[in-house]
Amino acid sequence: MTDQNKSAEKPWGGRFTEPTDAFVERFTASVGFDQRLYHHDITGSIAHATMLAEVGVLTSEERDTIIDGLKAVKADIEAGTFEWSVSLEDVHMNIEARLTDRIGITGKKLHTGRSRNDQVATDIRLYLRDEIDVIAEELRRLQAGLLDLAEREAETIMPGFTHLQTAQPVTFGHHLLAWYEMLVRDAERLQDCRKRVNVMPLGAAALAGTTYPIDRNITAKL
Repeated sequence: MTDQNKSAEKPWGGRFTEPTDAFVERFTASVGFDQRLYHHDITGSIAHATMLAEVGVLTSEERDTIIDGLKAVKADIEAGTFEWSVSLEDVHMNIEARLTDRIGITGKKLHTGRSRNDQVATDIRLYLRDEIDVIAEELRRLQAGLLDLAEREAETIMPGFTHLQTAQPVTFGHHLLAWYEMLVRDAERLQDCRKRVNVMPLGAAALAGTTYPIDRNITAKL
């Protein structure tokens, strides 16, 4: 079997005697959209490799080789020279295959003590945490703009409405502050969501943990 065919092997391929139909392969592949998780996937993998070395599953040399390889893969992705493969299904398998191509069999040791199940859950949580932080900062910018405009329009009179009918007069500045308060509530909801997202699933592995002596506290801190 060629190295290229080895890279395209399915992790579950041993259950079948024939290759996956090309249409089914395209239909089930997620790499077309989950490749945006590459940064979080590599960040999580570096933390995982570091932890595996801390508990003695990897040697320090293996850890350094894996981390250097992952950083090189990330550089390829950000340079636009990384070729994403539908046959490798998702961002994780694409990165792991390229890592193994670069550093050899040591690259496969990165998968020790975890599965794609807890890996994808971790990637999504890291991605959402970062996106929430970006949105929260944009909300603060929008609120600052509303405050500036409300101060300028503090004396501008406009009709207030209730039940689609003209009600008591208000100022435009006062009206803008209602939008400000609405965004405050949105920001609070996002922070509540961030607390729930900010919990690490790594360690669950494929179903109910792993027999390797992993230390989830190390990985979570990293």
